[in-house]
Amino acid sequence: MIGAPIVPLVDQGLGNSAYLVDLGDGRALAVDVSRDLRAVDREAARRGLVVAFAADTHLHADFLSGARQLAATRGARVLASAAGAREFDHEGLHDGDEVDLGGLTLRALATPGHTHEHLSLLLSDGSRPLGVFTGGSLLVGSAARTDLVAPDRTEELARAQHASLRRLATLPDEVAVWPTHGGGSFCAAPAGGDRVSTIGREKATNPLLGVADEDEFVAALLGPLGSYPTYFRWLGETNRRGPAVLPDSPALPALTAAQVPALLADGGQVVDVRPLARFAAAHVPGSLSIPLRPVFASWLGWLAPPDRPLVVVRDPDQDPAEVLWQALKIGYDDLAGEIVLDEWVAADQPTTATRLVSAREVEGVRVLDVRQRAEYASGHLPGADHVELGDLPARAADLPDEPTVVMCGHGERALGAASLLERAGLRDVSVLTGGPHDWAEQTGGTLATGS
Repeated sequence: MIGAPIVPLVDQGLGNSAYLVDLGDGRALAVDVSRDLRAVDREAARRGLVVAFAADTHLHADFLSGARQLAATRGARVLASAAGAREFDHEGLHDGDEVDLGGLTLRALATPGHTHEHLSLLLSDGSRPLGVFTGGSLLVGSAARTDLVAPDRTEELARAQHASLRRLATLPDEVAVWPTHGGGSFCAAPAGGDRVSTIGREKATNPLLGVADEDEFVAALLGPLGSYPTYFRWLGETNRRGPAVLPDSPALPALTAAQVPALLADGGQVVDVRPLARFAAAHVPGSLSIPLRPVFASWLGWLAPPDRPLVVVRDPDQDPAEVLWQALKIGYDDLAGEIVLDEWVAADQPTTATRLVSAREVEGVRVLDVRQRAEYASGHLPGADHVELGDLPARAADLPDEPTVVMCGHGERALGAASLLERAGLRDVSVLTGGPHDWAEQTGGTLATGS
């Protein structure tokens, strides 16, 4: 496509792509990178590059930008929308501004919608446009949601998104489309599929580009929107002020069993990152279960309190650095430290357990389904109650204290829900291993649909 490669750096957990652009002279441009710079550093080192520019398409709600960190620790020049009013050193770009990257040019295109200050960044080689970093504007087969800035601006921004997509559609068909949000992003990309495209392909296949009427576009964009993690409500403002610059090698401190009770008494919260079966067998009373997996950051930011020190419980074979970076990239900096459960048990500290049940053990018991609304509507156990896991922190104390089996698609979210219910004082909570289709297969039952 161009003489120097563009490398997507995919965060499967958040469903996002950052990009590293080799400028061909030992320097690189990084676009929409998170505060977790490990992938950027690895790729830059492998190619012998120094990151000279760090560009953000918008004020991200789902991760802390790594642009300020790159500027402070690598000397990168930060490029971002002037309309974003960021409170740290950066070059504020307006619509039509161009930045000379040394042979390549980056041009700012105002494309508000996903956020009010959103820019798309058109990369050109001389007069030839090569590709456009579309951030949360034009996605592969979709466009990003417009309800994250403020509820009263959702429709206004949806109408702006309509105009922005049509502006991008005027670019030549061969121009590559490099979006930030992709499959798995709570910013409303469709699940799965390709993460990059071209303008021509999107004009031919993106259903939102096929809706010319603005009112119809707004209805099509806003109608399918589901819930999103709680931390989205404040992370954009943190990015505007500027994330704190981290030390060169942050680490998760090791705690002793004697230190943990004092931290909990002072308002701390235990977050247990071990797999489902290990947590169910034994855990610190009051722990919040969020298994360490690619989506750990999203659920941490949805379920864990943002204003209390966190104590991490892990297995010996789990990487504390992975826990640390997933927390740091969404702004959970108050990490008191970590401990292995065996050390807690060896110190004669108390544990409790959560019962796991099979599909045949749920008959006659209240079933609580904690999946997303669309998942529940597509097929659930007849008579099952529905509360999304993300809503449980605020609603757990109001649920009836009666025997309850919690379920999701595989068990991890259900266990997180059970830990919230147990912490709220419910005494007879168990977790279904498997999901609704496992139940139907094992019992011969028929799933209900709809809400």
